Order: sequence, then structure tokens, then C-alpha cells
Amino acid sequence: MSWEFVLAGLLTGILVGMTGMGGGSLMTPILVFLFGIPPATAIGTDIAHGAAFKTVGAVQHRRMGNVRARLAGWMLIGSIPMSLLGVWVNVQLTERYGDDVKSVLGQVLGAALLFGAAGLVAKSLVRTSAIGDPDWKLTNRDRVAAVLIGVFGGFIVGLTSVGSGVFFGLTLLVVFPLRAHKVVGTDIFHAAVLLYVAGAAHWAAGNVDFGILGWLLLGSIPGVLIGGRLTLSIPEQALRLLLAGVLGLAGIKLLDVPGAGTIVVAALAAGLVALLVWIGRHSWIRFQRSRNGRLPSAVD
Repeated sequence: MSWEFVLAGLLTGILVGMTGMGGGSLMTPILVFLFGIPPATAIGTDIAHGAAFKTVGAVQHRRMGNVRARLAGWMLIGSIPMSLLGVWVNVQLTERYGDDVKSVLGQVLGAALLFGAAGLVAKSLVRTSAIGDPDWKLTNRDRVAAVLIGVFGGFIVGLTSVGSGVFFGLTLLVVFPLRAHKVVGTDIFHAAVLLYVAGAAHWAAGNVDFGILGWLLLGSIPGVLIGGRLTLSIPEQALRLLLAGVLGLAGIKLLDVPGAGTIVVAALAAGLVALLVWIGRHSWIRFQRSRNGRLPSAVD
């Protein structure tokens, strides 16, 4: 089954590379209802996976100057302890409900995914300034807001692995006067640090499957690099709406809506195939246009 994990990592990495979000929102439900991984293990493994491959993006954005490190630091003040609390609640649910924890965590995760889908729709409709505020400095109000964002989002991340991209990216875009690339860079930087903390807690709780983690990284690391290069090829708004639809379907499945399983799997497969076909078609068109544009100079 190793190649399936590599493929799942590759597709998730591409989507994260293009949108800056969706890693935990997609990978955890894929591990749960496509591969049959217990929710606690799927969440822990996905958090450790996200920490590793998002570090690649964080380093790149830091070198490009796209990270507001102080803002990320204030969010980490709230998100780190609350993510540990979320992991503790996860462990308590596992110990209390045993085999029934799949249903309990599935309900929580499904609700979080539906929240994430709504957040993506909202984010795709939010219009930001093309210039932003390059001279913006943190005020006391901004620091308090950053800590509160970290408190709420950190708990959700620790409990379900969902929210590191969807929730934080959305709130950064709405609350703070940041340019889009600053939002993406700061979000990825914060998520990488936070997921290392939450991932270590899940590892201590025995919720990380390192075999699955290794296969996922074989796909997701090149995937996130490929996705970054494809960013300009696909309209961001259309991709976010597509991703919101995928998250909504996953949430419906994990909420155990009758008859949703077959529909979700079929829709997810069809959507991924359509996305790959779209990428291939437009890449070919761009290649032909660039090729035709060079022909006159070659003749001359």
C-alpha cells in the first residue's frame, strides 16, 4: 500500500503548494476513510507530516522576506499551549471511548472540516488591498488578537489536525493589513512551528505511525515544490472554491451522513482527475504559446 500513501502525499502537497492550506484538512480524512487508519493515529501522523513538509515552505518564504516573525510569535504564545491541551483531550477521548473514539473524533473532525470549507469560501470572497500596508507595525490590540487567534486555532489543530492553514490563513487575511504573500508566508511559518509541538505531543502519546509518515513525505515534499511553481497557472479563487467543496464532502462523510461514503469518494476522485487534466491542458497551451512566440526570433 506504500505507493498509495506516496500518491496521497503528492496530491496533498501540490494543493498545499498552490493554496497554502488544506494539508490537515485533506490528509486526515484521506487516512481515515480511504486507508482505514484509526482517527487518533491519522491525526497524529498527519500533524507530524505537516510539520515536516511545511518546514520546506517556511524556509523558502523566510528567505524571500514573506514572514512576519513577530506576529507569528504572538500567535504561538496562544497556539502552543492550546495545541497541547487539544492533544490531551484527544488522548482522554481515546482512553474513555476506546473503539468508539472513531465515531467521537469523526464527529469533531467532520464539524471542523465544514468550518474549514466555510472559511475557504469566505476567504475566496474577501478582497484585499493590492498593496497592503508595508509600514504596518503591531499594536497592543494586534498582539491580543494574535494570541486569541492562536488560542482557538491551536486547540483545534491539536485535537483534529485541521486549521493550521484554513483557520490561521483566513484570520490573518481578515484581521491584519497584510499583503497576500505575507499572509501565506507567516501562516506557513507559524504552522510549521506549531505542528512540531503538537506532533511531538502526539508522538509521546503513541499516535504517530512513522512508516506511513515516511511514505507520505516521499510524495508531499516534491508535491509542495511543484505546487508552488503551479501557483500562477490556476486562478486562486477557483482553486479555493474547489478545495472548499472537497472539505465539505469530507466533513459530511465524517459526520456519518447516510449514503455519503460512496458519493464523497467518487466526487474526490473525479475532482482530482479534473484538476490534473486542467493543469495538463493549460500547461500544454502555455507551452505551445511560448514555443510559437520564439519561432520568429529563431527564423530571424
